Amino acid sequence: MQDFTAQILAQRVVFGAGALRHLAREIETLGARRALVLCTPEQRGQAERMAGLLGERAAGIFDRAVMHVPIETAREARDVARQLQADCAVAVGGGSTTGLGKAIALDSGLPIIAVPTTYAGSEMTPIYGITEAGLKKTGKDARVLPRSVIYDPDLSRTLPVGLSVTSGINAIAHAAEGLYAFDANPIMSLMAEEGIAALARALPAIRRSAQDMQARSDALYGAWLCGSVLGNVGMALHHKLCHTLGGSFNLPHAEVHTVVLPHALAYNAASAPHAMHRIAHALNAPAGTSAPQAVFDLARDNGAPVALRDIGMQAADLDRACDIALQTPYPNPRALEREAIRALLQNAFDGARPA
Repeated sequence: MQDFTAQILAQRVVFGAGALRHLAREIETLGARRALVLCTPEQRGQAERMAGLLGERAAGIFDRAVMHVPIETAREARDVARQLQADCAVAVGGGSTTGLGKAIALDSGLPIIAVPTTYAGSEMTPIYGITEAGLKKTGKDARVLPRSVIYDPDLSRTLPVGLSVTSGINAIAHAAEGLYAFDANPIMSLMAEEGIAALARALPAIRRSAQDMQARSDALYGAWLCGSVLGNVGMALHHKLCHTLGGSFNLPHAEVHTVVLPHALAYNAASAPHAMHRIAHALNAPAGTSAPQAVFDLARDNGAPVALRDIGMQAADLDRACDIALQTPYPNPRALEREAIRALLQNAFDGARPA
């Protein structure tokens, strides 16, 4: 048994079909009275539904959450919360909305209730990211951890199949890196493997039938586990690359995780063989298929993008991306080598299946 130190984050989780009906109860549990509902412009309808459930407890709706949390948007939402005298926020949606809630909490201490409709996993972490002047800055702070999380598979029923797949692989990335994190521990590793396995079952089933509620439940369950891993142990090169590509080049969050993950795993494979074995096992990889290949195949076979060039990256920006990623690096099982990381980015740009 390895030596380890574990500090498990405390959160309240409500899981199950129809769990949204407990939203008012969760606000009462916080001792709050007026909730600002946060969402993206596209999810205004869901936010209005939640405001309707809350009645007088709804202070209003802020519907301008966007990817990578521009600092200007965070400040605007904070000011709206103060003007409306909200004493908590309800973040409905994926990582963009949860990230906005965290940015408000970081600045004001406003408690957050998260209602995820994607598989991003951000709701289970004290990690925040704010983009300012073209650079995405990340950090950890206990104030941004949502106090309560409501997982209702019914709310993900309308999540488009393509986004379901990329969001799910984004979640797998959290667990995969948790298995070789510098501060990994046996409990998080068990959750990581179980989370990957749940998503590996769920994503092909969702592609076959978007209304498969067992698959939707499995995907949310997997996202919960993978997000918990992200919240409790450190991340490595993959997340650094994705924060760079997303924050500095405005690439879509889930898609960039999907494209980069096989190549980041391939970079670290020789330095983390036990983690690779557990990832391949959780993915039910065929004999002779490595963990990086199995992740690539899961994405490709379910219609997800596998090349950076297909999601908006420009070849001329690869050198700059490499340079940014090498600044303030995250701990990683393999030493960071510029030439090898540049080759990683090239393979991801081209969409090459890992060798």
